[in-house]
Amino acid sequence: MESDNKTKQKQIQIELDEKTSQGEYVNFSIVTHSPAEFVIDFARMLPGMPKAKVKSRILMTPPQTKTLMLILQDNIKKYEGKFGEIKMVKTDGQKQFNFKIPGDTLPN
Repeated sequence: MESDNKTKQKQIQIELDEKTSQGEYVNFSIVTHSPAEFVIDFARMLPGMPKAKVKSRILMTPPQTKTLMLILQDNIKKYEGKFGEIKMVKTDGQKQFNFKIPGDTLPN
């Protein structure tokens, strides 16, 4: 009987209201951290505009953030297995974005 209890998984009901279910398009993210939390800002950059508007800010504990990273890695692996490698645009050996965000705009 003990093994039956171990194999049972708890189901979590997730509630998604209509507005949230529409989603928000973002094409840029910034991750910063302190000893207690990670802050992930999701933003939308428009061509030719010098500013990116933050559409959502998520605060997570370090263990939650690491769990998210592992979930994303797993899902990217599955995605690439089905649709092919996700190509990253590079310039001069650097990742896609070749600009620096001023330090005084970040939370830490």
